[in-house]
Amino acid sequence: MSDETERHRQDNRSSALHFEMVRRKPTALLAGIVTDICGYREIWPGHFRIVEYASLTVPLVISFAEAFAIGLGRDPGDNDRFASFAAGLYAGPVVIESFGGACCVQVNFTPLGARQFFGLPMSELKDRMVGLDDALGFEGIALRERLGEAQDWDARFAIAEGFVTSRLAEANPLSPEVAWAYRKVIASGGRNRISALAEEIGWSRKHLAAKFSDAIGIGPKTLSRIVRFNHALSLSKRQEDDWAGIAADCGYADQAHLVREFRQFAGETPTALAALA
Repeated sequence: MSDETERHRQDNRSSALHFEMVRRKPTALLAGIVTDICGYREIWPGHFRIVEYASLTVPLVISFAEAFAIGLGRDPGDNDRFASFAAGLYAGPVVIESFGGACCVQVNFTPLGARQFFGLPMSELKDRMVGLDDALGFEGIALRERLGEAQDWDARFAIAEGFVTSRLAEANPLSPEVAWAYRKVIASGGRNRISALAEEIGWSRKHLAAKFSDAIGIGPKTLSRIVRFNHALSLSKRQEDDWAGIAADCGYADQAHLVREFRQFAGETPTALAALA
C-alpha cells in the first residue's frame, strides 16, 4: 500500500469511526481519463447522508454490499436504490444516503475520459444512474466479481486500473475539436464565449452543442456554468463573505446571478452553503 493511500485511510478513521475511505490517484497512463479511485466501507450501523454539488465527475460505482439511496435534486425515495452503477453529469445537487452496510469501489472519470471508457454517447447517462450490466454488460458483472473477491484495497485498485486501461486500448479516439473546446472552457474558468469557440473551430454553435452532448452529455453553455460555479465555490473558502467580489472574479453579471446559480447547482444560497461548511 502506498503512503498516500495509507494516510487517507488513517485520516478518515480518526475523523469518523463509522466508515473507512481509501483514495488513490491512478497511474500516469490514466492521466486525463481518471481523476482518482476510491474505496469506501461502512463499519458501524447508522444513517449517513451527504449532498454532492454539481461537478464534472462521472463516477463508476461497483458495490459489494448494501445499495445507496440516491436522489437527483431531491431527497431519495424508497425506490431510489442503486448498488453498482454509472452516473452521468447532472446540473444540480445529488443527495446520497446509506445505512451502515455499504462497501464499494468508485472510479471517478473526467467527462472526456468517460466518453472513451464507456464507448457510448454520454447523453445516455445524463441526469441518471445506469446499472452496471447496462453500462458495461457482462464485462462489468465479471469486474464486480473480481473486485469482491480481492483481499484488500490495493488489490482492488490494481484490478480496477487494469480493467480501465484494457478497455481504453480498444476505445475510439475523441473528436479533437471537442477535446480542444472542452479544455478551453476549463482553462478559462467557464468565461469563454461559446460562439467564439465554435467560430474558431469552424462549426456552428448548434453543431458544437450537439457534439458536446455526445461527448460529455451536456452542452458547452451548461459546462461553462458548472465550471464557474465550482470556481466560485473554491474561492468562497478563501474569500469568506465577499460574495460580490467572488461574483465579479468568476464572471457573473452580479451577486444575484451568483445566488441563482448556487441555488441550481448546490440547492442552497451561498451564505447557507458557507454556514454548512
